[in-house]
Amino acid sequence: MSGRDDEANRFSARAARYARVGTSMSGVAARMAGRAMLNLTGRDADNASALTAALGGLKGPLMKVAQLAATIPDLLPPEYAAQLQTLQSQAPPMGAGFVKRRMVAELGPDWSHRFGAFDLKPAAAASLGQVHRAVSQEGAPLACKLQYPDMESAVEADLSQLGVVFALHRRLDPAIDTREIAQEIGERVREELDYVREARHAALYRQMLKDALDVRVPEVVPDLSTRRLLTQTWLEGEPILSFKQAPQEVRNRIAVALFHAWWRPFIRYGVIHGDPHLGNYAVFRDGEGEARGINLLDYGCVRIFPASFVKGVVDLRRGLLEDDEDLRVHAYETWGFKGLNRDLIATLNIWARFIYGPLLDDRVRTIADGVSPAEYGRREAFQVHKALKEKGPVLIPREFVFMDRAAIGLGGVFLHLSAELNFFRLIEAELADFAVSRVAARQAEALTEAGLNPLA
Repeated sequence: MSGRDDEANRFSARAARYARVGTSMSGVAARMAGRAMLNLTGRDADNASALTAALGGLKGPLMKVAQLAATIPDLLPPEYAAQLQTLQSQAPPMGAGFVKRRMVAELGPDWSHRFGAFDLKPAAAASLGQVHRAVSQEGAPLACKLQYPDMESAVEADLSQLGVVFALHRRLDPAIDTREIAQEIGERVREELDYVREARHAALYRQMLKDALDVRVPEVVPDLSTRRLLTQTWLEGEPILSFKQAPQEVRNRIAVALFHAWWRPFIRYGVIHGDPHLGNYAVFRDGEGEARGINLLDYGCVRIFPASFVKGVVDLRRGLLEDDEDLRVHAYETWGFKGLNRDLIATLNIWARFIYGPLLDDRVRTIADGVSPAEYGRREAFQVHKALKEKGPVLIPREFVFMDRAAIGLGGVFLHLSAELNFFRLIEAELADFAVSRVAARQAEALTEAGLNPLA
């Protein structure tokens, strides 16, 4: 381990983090317990606001975890979920002096001479790091993502406290067993600290989407990247929400690009982009100024599945289309659900019919008629939760966590755009040559090419 790694994991930093996070999370636990025992709802919004302020001040992985958990329907009380979803855009940035010291640590004392220009003021700040605009020595625009200091210490401190909240959740509300959810979130957050891995994920996506003309992926600059600094080409684009009032044709075109960006890598390669935050998409225009597609950004949260899992997703859709209960049960088992019985299968079918609904309906439609982005999935989650309280508990497989979260997040973006598409025809096009053997072969080749270990 290098001296910098020792510094990042020093005992004092971790101990201080434990103390600060423990204070915040103890308050969370007390509020959740009080809410359950006393059945109080009037102060939830105030408590959630206080929690959001505390976690935003801490920055780092706990803030990231909170934002992730808030997007899993019915995992948290609605007031907490609504507040915590605002966290990703609220991290206070590092100052110029701090940025200079961090850049020296990553690229050495002459780091500034390796750029044509570097803006010390961040263009964007998030939970684990911030992005700076820069220019290469050749004049090309660049995006430099610089990780906050002491993040490895923060991860371990924060994830240990996350376990406390999930354990409390299991005791107060045993309908859903969250053990594997906590494990999955922990693994993905740890992976997000490794910018070398993220660079390989970006290379993987450039390969998987090379034929998708409506999706652009930034190119990594290896000589200006380290484990905690990721430098990529800057892709000009505009926020998706700025197109909410655009003509229907334009909004539909953007939505089709989003569909391609998410479903094509999954169906063909077994890979998903697991962070469907609006800030990870930007709309690009063509030479005539027409909105043409999306820039897909931030590859820290990428989930790679075995080909058998992809087949389970495809089989579940077919089982719903053909009303084949045996095929649906087989799909749930492939996903990792255990101890299935008739009541539990019926409960899972409620959620499956909601998620798959647009992919089963051969007509032009919205992703969910008459539903707001903030409420997408929550009514169905309530139905499932109510049934599980009577018939559960159920252990949610870890493979399901980000698949489900990404599907909900993507649906929310479609709702923001009020997109009207034939989702049935779109998925049928992606499934035209589907075969589990092709998925396995494509995945192994793509992962090897990107410098990632192929799945066994």
